[in-house]
Amino acid sequence: MKLNEVIAIVTGGASGLGEATTRRVIAAGGKVMIFDMNEERGQALVDELGGERVSFLKTDVASATDVERNVAEAFSMFGKVNMLVNCAGIATPGKVVSKGGPIALERFTQLIQVNLIGTFNVIRVAAAKMMENEPNGEGERGVIVNTASVAAYEGQIGQAAYSASKGGVVGMTLPIAREFAPYGIRVMTIAPGLVETPLFGGLPEPAQQALVDMTLFPKRLGKPDEYAKLVEAIVTNPLLNGEVIRLDGAIRMQAK
Repeated sequence: MKLNEVIAIVTGGASGLGEATTRRVIAAGGKVMIFDMNEERGQALVDELGGERVSFLKTDVASATDVERNVAEAFSMFGKVNMLVNCAGIATPGKVVSKGGPIALERFTQLIQVNLIGTFNVIRVAAAKMMENEPNGEGERGVIVNTASVAAYEGQIGQAAYSASKGGVVGMTLPIAREFAPYGIRVMTIAPGLVETPLFGGLPEPAQQALVDMTLFPKRLGKPDEYAKLVEAIVTNPLLNGEVIRLDGAIRMQAK
C-alpha cells in the first residue's frame, strides 16, 4: 500500500506522534480522520492542513460509545478506512508505595483504561469495518499500527502502571495479527524511546537529561516525524506483520 492510498484513523492525532503521522499522510496525498480529546488543537490542525482530506472527531478512546459512533462516521465520510494508527495515550508516573502510602488504584486503572483498553477498543471496531474493504493487489485490506514504549521492556521505578499498559500492547500484537491475517489486515507495533512529545515534555529537566544520557546514538531526543517515517515504512512494506519495532537510539533504560 502506498501512502497516498491511505485513508487513516489516527488516535491522538492532534499532537505528538499522532500529529506527525497525520501531517505525513496528508502531505503524501492520503486522508486522515483525527480522533483526539483536544478539540481546540484538533480543529486547529484541520484548519491548517485544509481541504477535504482531513477531519476531526472528539473521541475518548476508552469509550465504547465514542469509538463505535466515530469509526462509523469516519467510514461514512471517507467511504472506507484502510489504516489505523493508535497514538492516544497518557503517562502519569507514581511509585506503587511512596511516603504517602500505596498509590491510588484509580491511577493504575486510568493508565490501563486509556493506553491498553483504549488501543484495543479502537482496533476491535475499526478492524470489523476494514474486513469489508476490497483487497488490493497484495490481498491487503488494512494496516494497524499501535504505539507501545521501551518502558514495556525496561520500565523505571515509578512506571509500573505505564509499563503494564504498554506491555499489554506489545503482548496483543502477535495474536491479533494472527487472527486478522486471513482478512489481509496487518498488525504492527512501534515501541518508541524518548521522543519530543507533550508526554516527555512534562518531565523535569534533570529527568529529561538523565534519560537522554542513556541513549547510545544519536544522543538526542527522537523527533515525532521519525515515528511517522516508520509508520510509512510499515504501510509500504507488506511483509511487516505481527512484530514490535523499537525506535529508540539503542537506549536501555536504567532503574531510575
